[in-house]
Amino acid sequence: MTVRTRWFLNDPERAVSEMLEGYAAVHRDKIRLEDGMVVRARPKAEGKVGLVIGNGSGHEPAMIGWVGEGLLDVNVPGPVFSSPGPAAIARGIQAAERGGGVLLLVSSHAGDVINANLAVAEAEEAGAKVEMAVLYDDVASAPPERMEERRGGAGLFFAWKMIGAAAEEGRPLAECARAAEKVRGAIRSISAAMGSVAHPVSGVPLGDADDTALAVGMGVHGEPGTRVGEEASADEIAEMLTGRLADDLGLTAGERAGVLLNNAGSLTLMELSVLHRGVAAALSRRGVETARSWIGPYATTLDLTGFSLALCRMDEELLALYDAPADGAGFAMRGSGR
Repeated sequence: MTVRTRWFLNDPERAVSEMLEGYAAVHRDKIRLEDGMVVRARPKAEGKVGLVIGNGSGHEPAMIGWVGEGLLDVNVPGPVFSSPGPAAIARGIQAAERGGGVLLLVSSHAGDVINANLAVAEAEEAGAKVEMAVLYDDVASAPPERMEERRGGAGLFFAWKMIGAAAEEGRPLAECARAAEKVRGAIRSISAAMGSVAHPVSGVPLGDADDTALAVGMGVHGEPGTRVGEEASADEIAEMLTGRLADDLGLTAGERAGVLLNNAGSLTLMELSVLHRGVAAALSRRGVETARSWIGPYATTLDLTGFSLALCRMDEELLALYDAPADGAGFAMRGSGR
């Protein structure tokens, strides 16, 4: 296994801006570029809560693909694996305002949280009504007793979808914030990957390029994980990761769970499908129903050879929010997740 160090780019320093130009042109019916931000082509109705997220690039289609009806209103992209600055996020908050206040969604990483807090202060000084929801789900990054120290991972797919539905249906700002807290408490994720990737601007690998063993618990920016035996099968890996998430979440027989198998960049549909088969079987042995399932590249780490598994405990409220219509550039749902 080798780390790719050549890309179909022009000047790497312009990679993010040129990506945004190209992506927005393809999906011009759903999104447009405004002052370096991705915004909805058709703004939501006046009086509804606006949703904003700022994030480092390199995880596409997150978050540029999550702007649209029933999803986010504004995405403020930063450099590769780096949060946008406070001033840019504050502009995003202003751009999302529709008269109902703005909820800023923050994936829990140190730089993102610092810049988000500064942006909220700046936006409030300018007269904006804004709340902030810090979202996290990665069980490998901190134990249950230090839940708030956990990183944001691919399981936030559930949060973006459900909070987007809550805002689209017209819930007030306080209710959207409550929904964010509820779904945050219902999701857990963990990742597994082989090898590393190189940063497309610097060309430097994010991890040990020569270590091709499977590691569990890697972060979305290449943070190291724990090595797993070379001979572990897909079913064994699925059983191990499902058990860890189900135990951390406290899932018991008779409950329902949503399942996300997120392609970190370069896995095949064959691999993801085999892994999902193993996850569903592991949940069934625990008496847990797989209520909703999605496999695919939702939040990537460039072209990393790996995946994230996320579980979401589902009740009637969260199922309804999950199944609500959505129409973004990278994700669409006609109204049912079944």
